[in-house]
Amino acid sequence: MRKLSLIAGIFLSVSVFTSCSDYLSVELQNALTLEETFNKRSTTESYLAQVYSFLPNEMDLVSGEGSVVPRSDEAMFSWLSGVEWLNMNNGSWGPTTGSYATWKNSYTGINQATIFMNNVDKNVEIGTAEKEVMKAEARFIRAFLYFNLLRKYGPVYIWGDMDTDMSIRPESIDRNTVDENFSFIFSEFDKCIALLPTTITEEAWAGRVTKGAVLAAKTRATLYAARPLFNGAEHLREMTNKEGKKIFPQTVDAGKWELAANTAKALIDMNQYSLYTDNTEADPMRKAIKSYQGVFFKFWNSEVILGRWLGAANGWVVRANPPRVIKEGYGGYAPSLKLVDTYPMAESGRYPVIGYDDTGYPVIDPKSGYQEEGFTPAFVHPVDNWKPVRAHNSTVGRDARFYASVLANGFNWYNRGSGDKVVTFHTGGTSGYQASGDCVKAGYLWRRMSDPSNNTENGQWGQFCWPLFRLAEIYLSYAEACNEKAQRNETDALLYINKVRNRSGLNNLQVAYPEIIGNKSLLRELIQKERMVEMAFESHRYHDARTWMIAEKEFVGPNYTRNLSATNYDDSWKRSSTIFPGVRVFEKKHYFFPINQAQLNEMKSFTQNYGW
Repeated sequence: MRKLSLIAGIFLSVSVFTSCSDYLSVELQNALTLEETFNKRSTTESYLAQVYSFLPNEMDLVSGEGSVVPRSDEAMFSWLSGVEWLNMNNGSWGPTTGSYATWKNSYTGINQATIFMNNVDKNVEIGTAEKEVMKAEARFIRAFLYFNLLRKYGPVYIWGDMDTDMSIRPESIDRNTVDENFSFIFSEFDKCIALLPTTITEEAWAGRVTKGAVLAAKTRATLYAARPLFNGAEHLREMTNKEGKKIFPQTVDAGKWELAANTAKALIDMNQYSLYTDNTEADPMRKAIKSYQGVFFKFWNSEVILGRWLGAANGWVVRANPPRVIKEGYGGYAPSLKLVDTYPMAESGRYPVIGYDDTGYPVIDPKSGYQEEGFTPAFVHPVDNWKPVRAHNSTVGRDARFYASVLANGFNWYNRGSGDKVVTFHTGGTSGYQASGDCVKAGYLWRRMSDPSNNTENGQWGQFCWPLFRLAEIYLSYAEACNEKAQRNETDALLYINKVRNRSGLNNLQVAYPEIIGNKSLLRELIQKERMVEMAFESHRYHDARTWMIAEKEFVGPNYTRNLSATNYDDSWKRSSTIFPGVRVFEKKHYFFPINQAQLNEMKSFTQNYGW
């Protein structure tokens, strides 16, 4: 958001509430009353900007909603102390843990959206039609906050359109059911879709919610509603609220997949968006790499349905990337070895690693063309091609998204502002390993959000557009729903996953895997792999693995890395379970956050989540 981001800094100060009964209270901490606030256009717009500020911050990978990245199996950030996700990963957290608890802030945002909706009609400087659109924007944000609570905590209490001055007794409330939560959210989204514009014509307001953005949010919500965690999970069926209602569905409802497919297709059929494609490169691999990079670097491009523009001042997600050999480098954000293993091979189109043995060594698909051992002596990187390198064979011949996203041990540093530099992560390397402190511990760095044209050593961190929703997500969601619904539509499932793969230069999935035709379970597995690589580090993997209910398998065990404690380059490519200490833990109770004890102390009838 541009103008909205700017005016959010002058919004009316709202108190942080300390009890549930205050969530619906109005408390302005300056001289303006509600009447005065909504009497003028400027203060009304400021209040709406304040409501927008409650949207989850998924580009903050440390303390915001983006922290689900290091809490999943797609990342292995380098820090070993002072970071809260480590306790999440080792299972040592519970109802008294304050880390990443968003309950109170979300309900405060819900309250603020309701206040806006109930008072904006008082404004005499804004026309009726415009006020209806503004109310729809606030309604969307409120519904999206409910959805984010639902995906984190399970079903919550729905206040809906209750007047903000009504008294709520904390001890009297308990959870609505899953179906009641989703029904309310879907209904709210539908009201917004009917009122919001298709496009934002004034560039200064880019980032405001449109019809497509709401359909994208509804696509995500309907998809989650259809997946196993919210659709008949056995271990949750006995949970009841104080009224005796079963909180979670008792059986699997296959019809929910039909709704997910129809919602995604409605957005696709708007023909408002297209996958971003770079038209400056003739070479197919370079074109594919720059097309994938351009989703972030080409502002408000055709693929972004709703996004946030970030300047250098907000660029910690970029500043934490460089290795220690680079000035101001932290070597912090690193992909996991499992994510790196998942990227397909460019020629065969197959995902190379199909599992791991008891030592963490990969079980390799022999048809993929992948090599886990050996080196290519004069490998030329398809983009950073100014100096051949001695590359490990595992990094050769990979998907375009691999080269757009991963800086591997032994590759050239991609920002050349201070000359050419080869980056090696082993002990004694140019950006060497150390047991503690800022350094790479996985064997790779994450480069996707870093524009190669930046001069990072001179403090030029660049800008980018973070997509809250983009078309590739919608295509993959539609493919998944088509594969799972009762009247299975394999043709469309393959058509839309192939659109995403083809943009990255890969062949069609049925060419890479002829055995996929008629094989629902194999297509499901490959859609899951495709989502993991296409939307890596965009805060999807954690929620995907949870809602698919595969986290108990995927988020556990030793932290395997490359052996960076080795004192030479060759040995540093061996696999190790000792570089990144600890063992990942994920139990059934971890599928949902516990309701924090601070909330339970005031909501004494509220039902705690399973296992907590």
